[in-house]
Amino acid sequence: MGYQDKTARLGGSLYSEVTDRIVAQIEEGTLPWVRPWDNGKAALGLPRNAGTGRRYSGINVLILWHRLFEQGYGSQRWLTYRQAQALGGNVRRGEQGTTVCYADRFTPREDDTVPAGPDGEPRQIAFLKRFTVFNLDQCEGLEDAGSSPVTTWNKALIIPRANALIGATGADIRIGGGEAYYAPQDDYIRVPRPEHFHEPINWFRTVLHELGHWSGHRSRLDRLPDTGFGSPAYAREELIAEMASAFLCAELGIVPTVRHADYLGAWLSVLREDSKAIFRAASLASKAADYLLAYLGEGGEDHD
Repeated sequence: MGYQDKTARLGGSLYSEVTDRIVAQIEEGTLPWVRPWDNGKAALGLPRNAGTGRRYSGINVLILWHRLFEQGYGSQRWLTYRQAQALGGNVRRGEQGTTVCYADRFTPREDDTVPAGPDGEPRQIAFLKRFTVFNLDQCEGLEDAGSSPVTTWNKALIIPRANALIGATGADIRIGGGEAYYAPQDDYIRVPRPEHFHEPINWFRTVLHELGHWSGHRSRLDRLPDTGFGSPAYAREELIAEMASAFLCAELGIVPTVRHADYLGAWLSVLREDSKAIFRAASLASKAADYLLAYLGEGGEDHD
C-alpha cells in the first residue's frame, strides 16, 4: 500500500465520521455550530487549550462543541493527558478523551514511489495528525488552569465589544432597507436598522455574518467565489460565513435567537458529495473569524 493509500485510509475515517454526524444533525434541523448556549451549563466562547490559552480552530471547534454539549461540560478548556500532568494535575481514571486533529504535510523519502510534482520534485502528502484531549471537567488538580477571563453574558460589556470590532474593521456598512447582504463588487454591507429586528442583539449576528463575507474580498483573504446564487461554490461561501458568524458570536458572548438557515438543502448536497468539505469550510471560517478578531488585538488559533 502506497503513502497516498495509507494517508487516505487514516484520514478518511475521521473525515467520514465527522461529516456523517454533521449531515445527520442538519437533517434533524440542528446546526452543529449553533448550540443552546442558554442551557445554563456551558461557558460562552470558543474552545481553548488550557495549557497554552490559544483558541482551537476549524473542524476542532465543531468537534469540541459537540462533545461539550453531549457530555454537559461547563468548561471551554481542553488539554492533552501530558499537558494535564505538566500543569500538576491529572485526568481522572476512566475518562474518555476526544479526538481533535490538524492538517499537516510531509515529503516522502527518495526511495518511496510517489508521483512527482510539476517541477520534478516529490509531491508533499497531506495527512491529518490526531490528538486526544480532555475537558477540564474530566481532570483533577487543575482548578487554576481555567482561571483566564471567560466570555461574559453582560450586555453592557458585550455590545460595546461587538461595536468596537465592527467599527475597527472600517467596513462600509450602510444601515437601512429591508434586507442584509454584502456587495463584493462595490465592497459594502447593507443591513436593516437594529430596531427592525425582533430582538436587537440579532442585528450584531447579522452584521457579523456579512463581515464574514466581507473578509473574503480579494483585498483581504481572497476567498469569494466567482459564481452566483444557487451554485455549490456560493453554498460553500454561505456555509463559511454562517460558521464564521457563529464562532464570532460565541467569542463575543452574543447569543442570537435567529439563524441564517436558508441554505440547508444546498449545504447538505455539498457535504454529501465531499466528506472533506466541512473541514475546509470550518478552516476558512476560522480564518475569517481570526481575521476579524484581530481588529480587537486578540490572539490566534491553536490546531487547525
